[in-house]
Formats: sequence, structure tokens, C-alpha cells
Amino acid sequence: MVQMGGPLVLPALALGTFDMRSSFVDTSLPQRVVGVMSLLHLLYTVPLVAALEEMLLDTTTETSEIGWVTHPEGGWDEVSVLDDKKHLIRTYEVCNVNLPNQNNWLRTHFIESRGALRAHVRLQFSVRDCGSMRAVVASCKETFTLYYHEANRDNATPSYPAWREGPWAKVDTIAADESFSQVDTSGKVLQVNVKVRSFGPIKQRGFYLAFQDSGACLSLMSIHVFFYKCPAMVKSFASFPETFTGGESAALVEVPGVCVENSKEMGNSVRLHCNAEGEWMVSIGGCSCQSGHEPVGDRTACRACSPGTYKMSIGENSKCEPCPRHSHAPNIGSALCICQDGFYRTTTDSPKDPCTSPPSAPRNVNYEMHGSSMMLTWQLPRNLGGRKEVFFNVICKMCPSGSATCIRCSDGVHFEPRQVGLSETRVQVSNLLTRVLYTFEIQAVNEVTELGDEYPHHAMVNVSTSQSAPSAVPMMHQVSHSATSITLSWPQPDEPNGVILDYELRYFDKAEDEGFSVTQISETNMATIYSLSPGAIYAVQVRARSATGFGPYSGRMYFQTMLEGHKSEAAEDGLPLIVGSTIGGVAVLLMLATIILVVTVKSKRRETAYTDRLQHYIATRGLGVKYYIDPSTYDDPNEALREFAREIDVACVKIEEVTGAGVFGELCNGQLALPGKREITVAIKTLKCDHSDMQRRDFLSEASTMGQFDHPNVLHLEGVVTKSRPIMIVIEFMENGSLDSFLRQNEGNFSVIQMVGMLRGIAAGMRFLSDKNYVHRDLAAHSILVNSNLVCKVSGFGLSHFIEDEASNLTYAGTLGGKMTIRWTAPEAVQYQKFASSSDVWSYGIVMWEVISYGERPYWDMTNQEVVDVLEQDYRLPPPPECPTALHLLMLDCWLKDRVQRPKFEQIISSLDKMIRNPSTLKTVGAASSRPSQPLLSPCPPEFPLLSSAHAWLDAIKMGQYKANFDNAGYRTFDVISRMTLEDIQQIGISLVGHQKKVLNSIQLMRVHLNQQELVEV
Repeated sequence: MVQMGGPLVLPALALGTFDMRSSFVDTSLPQRVVGVMSLLHLLYTVPLVAALEEMLLDTTTETSEIGWVTHPEGGWDEVSVLDDKKHLIRTYEVCNVNLPNQNNWLRTHFIESRGALRAHVRLQFSVRDCGSMRAVVASCKETFTLYYHEANRDNATPSYPAWREGPWAKVDTIAADESFSQVDTSGKVLQVNVKVRSFGPIKQRGFYLAFQDSGACLSLMSIHVFFYKCPAMVKSFASFPETFTGGESAALVEVPGVCVENSKEMGNSVRLHCNAEGEWMVSIGGCSCQSGHEPVGDRTACRACSPGTYKMSIGENSKCEPCPRHSHAPNIGSALCICQDGFYRTTTDSPKDPCTSPPSAPRNVNYEMHGSSMMLTWQLPRNLGGRKEVFFNVICKMCPSGSATCIRCSDGVHFEPRQVGLSETRVQVSNLLTRVLYTFEIQAVNEVTELGDEYPHHAMVNVSTSQSAPSAVPMMHQVSHSATSITLSWPQPDEPNGVILDYELRYFDKAEDEGFSVTQISETNMATIYSLSPGAIYAVQVRARSATGFGPYSGRMYFQTMLEGHKSEAAEDGLPLIVGSTIGGVAVLLMLATIILVVTVKSKRRETAYTDRLQHYIATRGLGVKYYIDPSTYDDPNEALREFAREIDVACVKIEEVTGAGVFGELCNGQLALPGKREITVAIKTLKCDHSDMQRRDFLSEASTMGQFDHPNVLHLEGVVTKSRPIMIVIEFMENGSLDSFLRQNEGNFSVIQMVGMLRGIAAGMRFLSDKNYVHRDLAAHSILVNSNLVCKVSGFGLSHFIEDEASNLTYAGTLGGKMTIRWTAPEAVQYQKFASSSDVWSYGIVMWEVISYGERPYWDMTNQEVVDVLEQDYRLPPPPECPTALHLLMLDCWLKDRVQRPKFEQIISSLDKMIRNPSTLKTVGAASSRPSQPLLSPCPPEFPLLSSAHAWLDAIKMGQYKANFDNAGYRTFDVISRMTLEDIQQIGISLVGHQKKVLNSIQLMRVHLNQQELVEV
């Protein structure tokens, strides 16, 4: 209810809650300014954290009289009311609408600005609608005015500052958006207004606020005076302090940032701007993580790259990346990855590129002599070092006869196209001297070769010019011809200048151009040319090749095929058409007679072949059994090769990697793609180009031997390549290599059953060979190969020989020399050079010991003569550590002195099968041998039983440096020492693994010897 002429007392109001951020824009600003600020807000405001609002005045917290100054008396009244939460609040009311010329002022206490440059006032009020009152007068208003006055101290009085505009700065005239016409029955005002106004810049320590009423009926329910600050924050890897807003409503306070740790400024100095509402906006510049550091979180921190990763660039978004191949970053915070040892980068390589290495050596170096010239050829290295480019340098050296050193070739030796920087895999070398040994070193280099300290990888070939290439073939003769083929023969060159290796024919149809010529290789001085056209005349030339290369082609000679429908004729029925020949008819007839005789002899020889020998053995051994035939029994080794080995087209073989060097040439890995079959990985043995006839025979003899065997535990021969150079033997590929090295690389990784399975496979392969009356003579772990399925296969047939059975005494009689593997060879073979299957059984026992000891060297560091001596005294190898007793007893059976008493491979397989079926027999370990007549060998001398003290024992096994270790630990007697374990040996300070094994093996011998002494005493 409105009381005319007196103060208006309003009931309690429901104040409610509202969004303080919804009214930040000062509506008193011109519309154009408001539009620009709105656009800046959309473009640049960073929605990071809320603005900080610091309160200077809050009337809602007052519960007692506020006591603001009013003028004149009776204008504004202070009234206590209850809010919607029944809390008592103080309000100011005025309602003198019935009196004209109202000028009522209300002044606050002094308000300290606390450093703020701009203050905000939030007013909550209600206004009575002038039209709802009965006695409406012209002075009734629905507005009031807000003023402020700055001061450095509280110096206001009832009359100062004066109650008028001037001393007071006007903020705004406040108009109500909603007014009420009556109070509802519940006593709640229906319309409440909230207005926010701001002013500044504030230049003094504080200020007063004043409210001027000019004739309104209103109630000030709450007054909040506050200011904004932009909060401290981190943005774009830069930190910004808490900042007061500017004094103007559109002011932007520029604040410089400080880059966070491990970051740096990029371009312009980093800055943010704090607007009047306490928001950061208009970002300029920024910081980025330094190299070796990556961003963390929302671009607020930079973290060092972990070891193994790097970041070379300075950027806010880039992350640490793993090091490129063959490089590493051992420390944290790496900007670059350094190359591993043996790998490099050039100056043009990017740090992001992988490190590369020099290429491996060129492969398959070959040469062909042409008089005083030579064509050197080779294949690309297997490993290009990770780079695309590869170049070759050819180093030429002369090795004069009788001189121990070689010297550089003179400038007279010419290289075409050049000697260094070759991109091709061939070079023509000319102006070579005769009767001189040359050494050619082919270096493979790339752009990082010079960055390393190592010498470039290279391949070498020795070339002797002591003999010239063969002279020209003087003549060719037609032996026979048909409509599609011609068989020709020719004599050896008048000057062969060495052994003729083969011949090359070159022929073409006389009606066509010489550019369409075809070449064909023949290992004999006779060849048949197939796939010719009927009735055509062909020009043919031939040249011979020796170790020094090809000689010149013969003169061009012409031969004609028969017409279709005619039977083939011998040379006597139709003489060849020979143009330019000056040899008389008598010479021709004599030559033809010689050729016919040779052909006849060769034809008869081919008919004898394998069948005759097989029939002999079938008659003496039993029908249906095939026995091994020694290739050396053939007069012509090529005949044995044709019988037992398949010839493979060289186009089906691809050499990929040289893995080592053998006695006759190189050992390689490659691919074999036979027609109609899938490509498989194979191992390849190559014969060096400068081989002798004996070396070729021995090399191919191994293939002739392997070709007779077909068993899953015997290495399989795929075939041979003999019609091109280099000559190759192609065998199945065994992924894990030799058994001894494979065991050493996987020490402790196999169960006893797995090892017994390996031994069973080896024994099965040896039984197969023994059944074919074949003795291996070189059985050892290094001659056993292992594939990816752990299947063991017998290999190493270079020392193979044909044998009869034991009763015939037709064993191989060899010579005791450096090639005899003493540690694996039976005593009777060492003493009397007689080999039989029983001697292979002895060797198999050594292989068993190698397998159980994971590739330990038999007899350790004893010399060959010491091994022979101790075997004569009946000493045998002790069981390896953790060796089942049953396996060691089987070894001892294989090492029986009387070879007749040794088990057959069939019996060995039966024993191993029993162990596999009953694994419990393999659990007994370290039991004393039941054969005291077979003392066990140890790495100490045979006089071990005669040693009197521990010191003497250590000296005997060459471990005298550990005497103090044994004494300090109390190990002074054999009885105490024999109970030592590997852990005891390590604890007394023997740290070297080799020394630990040596001492442990000797202790095992000591333990068994003491047990044997106890048995004898009992």
C-alpha cells in the first residue's frame, strides 16, 4: 500500500539468483561501440578461465543499520526487510511523489578502490508505476540517477561534497524495465529490476556513490560494488600474472607473458590483453617448446623427450618421435638422434633420415681373358647399407714373381669405362703384361663410406697372365644333321695354353643379319645345335675358353640343315658345305674317322652307367637294395654327376647373399624357382673360377654323393649347375645353421626331451647312411645342420667313402693328417686309419656329449696329442652338467674300445625311443658310473688320482691363480671340494664363465673318481 505524503514501506522481496556475466556490456555506450566490442569478443576472447570478481561493497551482508547519509532529512529511509530465505536485509526506500520538485540524495560511506581502475555497480530495485497511484502529479518519475565522487581519503561531511552535479560525476540515469502497480496479497513485490553500471577510470584511492531521487517511488533492495581482474593463466606456453582491468569500458590492458620452462618466444614478443570484464583476449605472439621437448596438456608445459625419441624442430604442436633406423638418443631432451656405431649421415641427409652404412662387398667376382685384356664382372653387394647409390672402385696390383709384396699397377693398364666411381658392375681391363700375377680388388662404396674409419668392403680376385688365352679353333666338321638340328665337332686349338674348360658356339641364319646370332656353351669339342629351320644355311663360329679366358672365334663356317621329310644323314652321306676351307679331303676323312671313333667310345661308356654297378650289388647283397657308389670309381666324374645329380638351369637360381667362404669357393643363400614349382630358399655352394681339375672333381664329388641319399634327416640335394659359371651345388636351406653354434647361442633353452629328440634324428640319418654301406668319417656337431623346426640333418660329405660291412674288413684306409678330426675320431681310425660304421658310432657318442653340453668343445683345451694319449689309457669324457645318467651310459657304450661291442645305430635309436617313451629314466642325474673299468676324463692330466693336494690339483688344471680363493673359503681337501656347486664357485670369486666351467667339470671328475674308489674298497 502506498501512503501519500509519507515513506513507502515495501514488503520483503524474492531476490533470486542470476548470471553475473549476462550484463557485462555497458548499455549506456553507443550502439557502434557495443557492436565493435561484440565482434572483438567473438574473434579474440579466449574461453580459458572465469574472470576474477572482487567485491568492494555488498549491502546484503549488512544486518544492522547501514547509516548512509541522506539529504534532505526525510528523503530516503533505511528499512529492514526479510528476503525470500527469511534473512534480514537492509534496504533504502523513497516515495515522495505527492510533493513537487523532489531532490533526495543518498550517499554511501567511503569505498576504497583497492587499486581498481574501473568499478561496477549492480543494483537490485523496484519502482512503482506512476499511473497506478490515485493522486498522480506531474513530478512523479520512474527513474533515479547514479553518481560517484573520487577522494583520496574519507573527507565527506553533511554538506561536502555539495549535493549537486559537478562535485558528483554522473554515471547514468537508471530507468526500470518493469514497474509494479500494486503489491500482491502475499506481500511480495511483483517486479524487481537488476541493472549494472560501471565507471572509471578511478584515479584516487577511493570513491563515494550517490543516488538522486527526483520524484520516484522506489526501493533499493541491494547494492553490490565490485571490480574485475583477469586471472593468472598459462596460454601458448606463456604465463600471465593476475591483472587489473583498464579504466575505460573498452580498454584493453596489454600484458607481456613469460615463456614457460623449456620454451622460447617465436617471432613477436608474447602478449595478451585484459578487457574491462576481466577476460583475456587479443593474443599476440606466443612461445613454443624448444627442440628436444614436446607439449604437455593444453599447451601449458613442455616435457623433455624420453630416451630413444627426439624432436628437432621448435614448435608448439610437434611431438617427440622415435629415432630413425640405426640411430639412438641415449639422453632425455634430445633434439637429434646420433648414428649407431658403423652407421652415418651425409651433410645432405636430413636428421629425420635413417643412418646408413657402407655397402657390403661385391659378390661373385668373375673374369674372362681376351689376350692381354680382361673383362671383370661382379654382382651388386647383398647389403647396400640402406642407401640407393653404390659405386665401385677397382684397385689393381701386380705381384712380381719371387717378390713377397705387390705393387700398384702402372699407368699403362687401361680401364674402360673408368677405374673409380663405376656405376656398372663390369670393367674392361687392357694392356696387361704376360706372365704376371695380378690382384684386382673391387671396392663397393657409397656416400657414407668415407665417413667411417673402416676400409671399404671389397672382393678380390687373382688373375695370372702367365699363359695366353687359347688360340683359334682351326676347323669344324659336321657329324650329322636333320631338318632341325646340326651336330658339329672340332679339334682342340693348336695352342690351348692350358686346360680347355669349355667352348662357346656362335651361330646365325645366313639369310638374316649377324646381330641375331645365338650363343651356346659346350663342355666337350662336340655339340648339337637344335631348333633350326629346315633347309637353311647357318654360319657357325666357335672359340675355346681356358682359365685365362676365351680365345678368338674361329673363321665363319657354313652348314645346312635337311629339308622337311628327309631322314637324318651321317656326315659320310652328305658332306657339309664348307666355305673358305683349305684342308684337303684326306684330312677331312681322317678327322671324321677320329670323331666317329670318339663318339662310339663315349656312347658305349654311357651305356655302362649306374645300372651295371647296381646289378653287381643286387647280386651280392639282395634284390631291391640300393647301395652307395663311390663317385671316385668313375673314370669320368661327369658321368657320376649325371647319374646322381639333377642339372638345374642357371636361370632358375638367384644368389642373394654371400654368407661365407668354403674350401672350393663361396657359401651363399638364394632362391630356386623350378618350372611349375613355387620358389624356395636354398643354400648354394659355388666353385671359384680359377679352380683346378682336381678341385672341380672333388667339388662335384660331394654332389654325386648327396644325390644318392633321400632321407628326412640327411641334407637334401636340389641339383647342380655345371653348364655355366660359376659351377654351383644347390642344397636345401637350413635356417638355424650348424648344430654346435646353434646350441651355444641357445644355451639352457631346451628340455632334455627336446635334446633327445635332436639326437634321435641324427641317429636316424646315420642309420640310413649305414644301411647304404656308407661311412661318414666326419660326424660332429659342426657337420649337423638344423632347420627352423629343430630337425637335425646330417651333412658334410666331403670326406665320404664307400665301405663294405664290418666282416669284410674293407674299411677306408686314409692318412693321418691335419684334416682328421681327432676329437671325434675313434682310436682305431686314428692309429690304423681304418674307418667303418663303428667308427661313426664313436663319433656319434661325441656328438651326444656336444648336444648335452650345449656345444662345449670336446676335451676342452687339450691338444690333439693329449687326446690321443688319454684315450689310449681308457679315459673317457665325463657327463656334462645336468646330464641324465642314461644318456652318459649310452655315450660310454659308443666309446667302447672294442668296436665290435659298440651298438649299431639301430640299437641307439631303440634306446633313445625308450627314453622318450619313459621320460622318468632321464631324471636321474649325476649318478656314479657302473663301469669302474672306464675312468672318466677331465680337463686335468691323467695323473689326477696321484695329486696330493688342492693346490696341486689347481696347478694341474691351470687354475693356480685361485689358490687363495679356495683357502680363504675353507676348501682345502678333495672331499670338501668335490661337494662344491656352481654357486659355491661363483661365491669364492671365480667370475669368468670359462673358468667356472673348467673348475666345475674337474670337480665332477673328482666326485666320480672318489665314488669309484669307494666302490673298489667295498
